[in-house]
Amino acid sequence: GATLEEDAGGLKYVSLTDPSGASAKVFVYGADVTSYVDAGGTEWIAVRPDAKMDGSKPISGGLSHCFPQFGPGAIQQHGFARNVDWTIADVGDASVTFELGPSAYTKAIWDKPFACSFHVALTPSSLDTTLTVVNTGKGDDDDFDFQAALHSYFDVSSIGAVKVAGSFKGASYLDKTADPPATCTETRAALKIAEEYDRVYLGVNDPTLVDEQKKKKLTILNTEGYKDTVVWSPYGDDAMGYASFLCVESVAFDPVPLAPGQTWVGAMSLVPEAL
Repeated sequence: GATLEEDAGGLKYVSLTDPSGASAKVFVYGADVTSYVDAGGTEWIAVRPDAKMDGSKPISGGLSHCFPQFGPGAIQQHGFARNVDWTIADVGDASVTFELGPSAYTKAIWDKPFACSFHVALTPSSLDTTLTVVNTGKGDDDDFDFQAALHSYFDVSSIGAVKVAGSFKGASYLDKTADPPATCTETRAALKIAEEYDRVYLGVNDPTLVDEQKKKKLTILNTEGYKDTVVWSPYGDDAMGYASFLCVESVAFDPVPLAPGQTWVGAMSLVPEAL
């Protein structure tokens, strides 16, 4: 099922449920998936304890959208898609599609002819997401490029009990905690987090979050568009609740050029399994 409900902070969200017992919550504000509970009852998505849930700032948690910019740059940090209301365009049995287009607010920040849609579907065995970006322009001057990411906050039993597996060994990464940021080579096959992390793993898009205490793993299945993985942890920051989440982000880090009429798709599924 899919129902529209209101959070205690006044923000509306779509509640998705599947007969298997799986469920998800997607806020209209930011089109942010703030919960995914698998059929076995395990929560996989985290919202930070310091998150504002009243629309006064982006929700610090969930599968937060970074569009049309990732991180700092010419416009505001991570763009604007995470701090505006999207429109509910379609609702299915256990799915919802949101749309976002230019407004006076977005045009003042980034005046480009774009249309985004974000489709979230709950299945008995996965949570499937698809972000579509279209250049709706007609003229030669309407080309644009953009970055896109799901700044995904994953619930962990404890930061010390998890590792991130994937094709990390030998991969190049940008360490953004260094000043200036440094390009390094990863020597480990799986990442254990014991310090602050802000790393862009270029060309790695097959991460799996392994949680020994949950006795489960979550495959972050990037099937289209997202070529890179960012691992972020504010390790040691109790106010952010660092010990109970890890960000393993699905990212198109290099700017994507989009000509009028062209479409880009970012597809990411969360697939939980027992260890």
